[in-house]
Amino acid sequence: MTELPAPPLTIVRPGEGAEGFLGSIGVAFKLWGEDTDGSVSVVEHPFPVGALVPPHLHTREDEYSIVTEGEIGFRSGDRETVLGAGGYITKPRGELHTMWNAGSVPARMIEIISPAGFEHFFREMTEMLADGQPPPEDALPALAAKYGLVFGRPAWLPDVIARYDLTPPPGL
Repeated sequence: MTELPAPPLTIVRPGEGAEGFLGSIGVAFKLWGEDTDGSVSVVEHPFPVGALVPPHLHTREDEYSIVTEGEIGFRSGDRETVLGAGGYITKPRGELHTMWNAGSVPARMIEIISPAGFEHFFREMTEMLADGQPPPEDALPALAAKYGLVFGRPAWLPDVIARYDLTPPPGL
């Protein structure tokens, strides 16, 4: 039997990895699909106080989140929860979900994306917002379509915004 070569070893030390802003939360890139033969990618998301991620669903990947600081609220389908540091949650593809800072201090979570590839949406989004100007009106829908991302405006969203005193991103 022929032995396969070992996969490449990737080391990302604390504080390493490119960072950017996604409009309401940040992103720190930790593992790219190229580091894992496409199996997973890993990013971290810092959540400022009041931050809300627009409700969306993924058509190509599942997400697994681990809260590492503060409190983050999650709504996926008709299920809602708030998790503190050490809490885990799955967000399956095809189900509308959102996340928000549910506390009064900054929060942070690790996001594991399977299969990899969606980290490039985050990279392109940070590049689109890098100059601080709003992107052209058609840019975000085109980027979302490229990565199989679908945004939604569920009836329950205003209630979540009010209960947690959130600052919705422009256009939401």
